[in-house]
Amino acid sequence: MTDFYVFVTGPLAWIAWGVFILGSIYRLVSMYALAKAKDGSSIAYMSWYYGLRSILAWMIPFKSMGWKSDPLMTVTTFIFHLCFLLVAVFLGGHVVMWNTAFGINLPSLPSQFGDIISFVALAGCAVFAYRRLALPHVKGVTRCQDWFALVLVALPFITGILAYHQVGPVLFMTTLHVLAGELLIALIPFTRLSHALFVLFTRAYMGSEFGGVRHANDW
Repeated sequence: MTDFYVFVTGPLAWIAWGVFILGSIYRLVSMYALAKAKDGSSIAYMSWYYGLRSILAWMIPFKSMGWKSDPLMTVTTFIFHLCFLLVAVFLGGHVVMWNTAFGINLPSLPSQFGDIISFVALAGCAVFAYRRLALPHVKGVTRCQDWFALVLVALPFITGILAYHQVGPVLFMTTLHVLAGELLIALIPFTRLSHALFVLFTRAYMGSEFGGVRHANDW
């Protein structure tokens, strides 16, 4: 088991990051080529000013009509993404990983605080699942890939909590946690989670069209 853990935290980790980086480049380049082929004029009117204005507006809770129309989704979305960022970047074990692999020194969160944040993130996943089951307008557009993406995000938190609280064999659970994280990283470009790559470009496109062409706000 120790040898497998060394493989998972070593070569397999670099493979996961490689798949993520190359996959992200491929998706971004292919999306640019598709946009250019389908609507080349859209690239011509892309505007830094209107694009950034749209991005900043959507980063403020309840500023847009979309955020105002669904308060539960708004609060859950912002809290979940904040928790995800804090855990992924500033949790103690992850800080060691950033330092060991990339030479990046970051401050670390107290372990107990990281544990609480992980539970909050899982609660956010539960809200996302509830919406897909209970709200007709969300349930109607929910597909298998949406559930797969949700499970993909939840698994690192579940296995991380189990490993931290030493539920089951510690080395085994820690290995599962690392595998879950690597699977998430590698599959981001190829699943619904690719919105992490495209959201800024989508908002910039919308802002440029509405602000620069229609002379209206897109939020």
